[in-house]
This record gives sequence, C-alpha cells and structure tokens, in this order.
Amino acid sequence: MARREVWGLAGRRVEVKNLDKVFWPEHGYTKGDLLRYYREVAPVMLPYLRGRPLTLVMCPDGIAAGCYYRRKRPDYAPDWMPYVPYNPRTKTGQVPLILVEDEAQLIWLANQAAVEFHVWASPARDLAHPSWLVLDLDPGNATGFGAVLEAARFVRKELEELGLVGWPKTSGGRGLHLLVPLEPGRYSHAEVRAWAKAFAARLAERSGGLLRLPHGATHRGSGVFVDYAQNGYGRNTAAPYSLRARPGAPVSTPLGWDEVEAGGFQPADFNLETVPERLRRSGDLLHGLQEHRQRLADL
Repeated sequence: MARREVWGLAGRRVEVKNLDKVFWPEHGYTKGDLLRYYREVAPVMLPYLRGRPLTLVMCPDGIAAGCYYRRKRPDYAPDWMPYVPYNPRTKTGQVPLILVEDEAQLIWLANQAAVEFHVWASPARDLAHPSWLVLDLDPGNATGFGAVLEAARFVRKELEELGLVGWPKTSGGRGLHLLVPLEPGRYSHAEVRAWAKAFAARLAERSGGLLRLPHGATHRGSGVFVDYAQNGYGRNTAAPYSLRARPGAPVSTPLGWDEVEAGGFQPADFNLETVPERLRRSGDLLHGLQEHRQRLADL
C-alpha cells in the first residue's frame, strides 16, 4: 500500500500520500523526500512565493517520466488555496493563477507533484509592475561554471557603477540568476525588459567577449549569455529554494557575493540533501532583497 500521512500545517490538516514513490531515480529520492524538503525550507522560501503568481513544474511520476507546466489553480483545490484572476494577452477569458501564502498551501501543491516553483517578478496586487529585474547568466555549451562566476563578478561591478545592487543565486541548472530589486509600482514590464536588454548589450560590449547576447533558444559555443528575456509580463523565474526537475535534485540556491568571489563550487553542490543544512549554517542569503528599493539608472 502506498504510504500516506496527515501533517498539521498552518492550522490545517494536509494529507500527503505516495511518499515512497521514487521521483529522482538516479539517486532514489522519493516524493516523501520532496515533501520533507519543502516543509523544512518553507520558513525561508515562503517570503519569495507569498503574494506572487506561480508557475509549477508538475512531475506526477517522477522527473524521468515526463513533467509539465501548470499555472492555473486546479479546479479540485480546497477553498483555502488562493489565486489571482489573470487576463492572458493571447486569449480571452480569465485564468486563476496559483498563489501560495502559507506552509499548508505549499505542501498541498507539492503533494500534487509540484517539483518546481517559479514566480512572477510582479506581485499579485499589482501584476503590471515588477518589483525586481532578472539577469540570467547562462553558459554556452563549451563554457564551464568558472566563467559564469567571472561573469557574475563583472556584472556586479557594472551594476555598482550605476548605483545598483544585485543578489545572486544559482539557477538550479548550469548558470546564475542576479535579482535586482526595484522600487515597487514604478516601472512597467516593458520598461524593465527594455532596460535589461540595453544593459545586456552594454555588458557584451564592455566584457571583452566574456558576456554575449543570446541568439535563439540554445546557447552554443563559448562565453556566458546574458538572457534578459525572463523579464516581461507573464514571465517567471525559478523561485529561491525551488527544487529543479533535473538529475541530482538541484536547488536554486541564494549565494553570498563572497562565495561568488571565492569560487570553488559547482551548482550541483546545492541540492535536496545539502541545502537544509546550509540554511541552518548560513541562513537566508537573500535576506533584505525585497525590502531594497532601487531606481534604474540611465544607460
């Protein structure tokens, strides 16, 4: 019989089931491991989910059996699962976008086989105005992670010249994300995307070949690509502390700039097993991000 339990979370009783189902076959990590991970990191992860529309990566039979994206709140969700109405620009009618406000809601979604949690850059209360900008540093297929760290250091210096601060995290893949917090309600998605595109061009021009503009969906060759396309209405980025549906169960993990400066690590070092202990040791390295207010400088 598939193992199930009832967990008391945020004043509710949440049934979790199929705990022994293997989700990451190469390591033997199970759905129970997934649920226990999200329960442990919930206190630090929830501030980055709360009040933002989500897109989920669902893997009902584990990552090897196929996954799919979901942003619409399930019709069968309990009445305590919140949502925000959304009018897609490509179709008529409203879509109820998934929201998460507490631990019970997070675990309920994970129990539906949500492996990844991706967040909008704008809050549900003001979908038209992002509160951060995302720079995705993605290595070409002939480029190692050391070049990504070098690129991040260069981008940090360029941001500082403009009076801006960015917070780094691993993408959970081969690259890094830099989150640049913005003054809430000030910029449209189009304005942020245009600025990010211009800044990416500036980086490509000034970095001596280290940083490149993306061309197409695949990043072939050497160098580190500055992907600005994660900025835009309806776009989303892997949330801090989200697991990824990839071998090894990697986690999109906040970093300290001292770690980026020192190097000596790989993105795969941050995973389902290691991140909870890292949090106990170092705390949330994105602390202060959402309270920081910045205006974009002229380029």
